[in-house]
Amino acid sequence: MKPNSPEAMKELISEIKQSIPFGMTEAEMCSGICHGCSKKLLEFLDTELEYWEVMLTNGQCPTLGDIHRLAKSSKKIYASLKKNNLV
Repeated sequence: MKPNSPEAMKELISEIKQSIPFGMTEAEMCSGICHGCSKKLLEFLDTELEYWEVMLTNGQCPTLGDIHRLAKSSKKIYASLKKNNLV
């Protein structure tokens, strides 16, 4: 059985938090060749995750499009972090 959209969003947020190194210092992020600003990308993604956590807590129901957009942007940010040798 497929999860409902709030559960799917919670699972996605959990997976993102496990896969992306949010606890890095600025010195660790900016210590080499930069292909996109890792600091800004992580700040953006962290803001998006916080937004959806608040929305879910308030009972908002994300659409499948919302889930898809968050997954897509997370994949792009992960790829950029990988280019920068941070994951």
